[in-house]
Formats: sequence, C-alpha cells, structure tokens
Amino acid sequence: MEVGSSQRSLKPASDFLSVFQPVVPCLLSLLLEPFTLGVPLSLADPINQAYNLALYMQKNTSVLLQTYLQYQGSPFSDTGFSAPELQLSSLPPAAVPFMLWRGLGDGERLIQTRGAFSALAQHLQLVNDDQADLNPGSSVLLSQLAAARLWAQGLMGNMASVMTVLGVSIPPEVDALGPAPFGASAFERKCRGYVVTREYGHWTDRAVRDMALLKAKYVA
Repeated sequence: MEVGSSQRSLKPASDFLSVFQPVVPCLLSLLLEPFTLGVPLSLADPINQAYNLALYMQKNTSVLLQTYLQYQGSPFSDTGFSAPELQLSSLPPAAVPFMLWRGLGDGERLIQTRGAFSALAQHLQLVNDDQADLNPGSSVLLSQLAAARLWAQGLMGNMASVMTVLGVSIPPEVDALGPAPFGASAFERKCRGYVVTREYGHWTDRAVRDMALLKAKYVA
C-alpha cells in the first residue's frame, strides 16, 4: 500500500462541471485569512483549517485531471488512459511506502507536503500558460487550473501556521522549475501537464492523510 497513489477513472469533462464550483466565501476565508505567524490561537484551529481545505481540494482533483485529459485529445482522452511511468524531475512524486510515511515525524511530514505544494503551485502556473497556448478556448480548464493553484498556495499558508504552532522551522521557498522551460513540443507540454494534474491529486490525498494524523494526535 502506498500513500498518495489512488486511481481515478476517466469520464467526460461535462459530467464534472456541476461538481467543480468556484471558491465559496467560507472556503475563501481559509485561503485569504491565514493565522498570523507566531501568534496562533490554538493548535486545533490551524490543523482544522488545513484539514478542511485539503478535504475540499480532494473533492475536485478528479475533476481537474479528467477535464485536462479531455482537452488534450488522443491518447490522453482515450478511455482508461494512464501513464504512471511519466514523471518530472522537478516535481516530487507523492507515492511513498506506507510504513516509511507513517514513521516520519510531524515536522518532516509537513515539510515534505508543504514543499510539494510549493512546487505544484509553480508547475500549475506553467501548465496554465501551456494550455492558454495549446487550448486558448478552454475557459473551463483554465479556470480550474487557476483555482487549483490558489488552493495549493492556501494550503501552504495553512500548513505554515501548523508548523509555527509546532515549532517547526519553515524552509525558504525554492524555484522548482529552474530555467524557463521554453522549446518543449506540444506533446511534451501535454505530458507535463498530465503529470502535474495527476500528482496534484496524489499530493492532495497525502495532505488529507497528513492532517488526519495531526487531528487524531492533537485535536480533541
């Protein structure tokens, strides 16, 4: 069993449009009103905030992946498409042996997941730019990519609040992409976007598990 490696079946993007909704006001408060670093109200508050946001994100990850695949054409849009062998060196995979993940300390688990969402936020911007060029009329896809990036940044902020309460040092942000990745072919950009949207889902699954452990440990 691995954490962050759940399977998602392919369905028409239109089936998901009613599920993927704009950020509602109560969720927006989770993104735009993070706890002031160094002045937490309690440990339960930031943990619950991060957990609730991760759960909300999890409900939309399949929507994003399936919408992305539908817009790329064959072979991506073919029924049952999956290419787990595709990876990006600039994006850490979420899958990890269960006992290794379970044996991590709270701080290390948060550092890894927050770092992954920092990288994902950067990659989602790149994929959004790619799709604006490859599929300029895909307003649904572009809005979903933008929302996913916003949620990734919001979860980073919430996790930083949890880390502050626990006394865990917050690593500085790093440039995950490096030199501007110009010159990639259309197919290469489609593959890159597939990996990013897939791993966004896997890392969200892992974030939910991370925060569930903290809730069980620290929240009455």
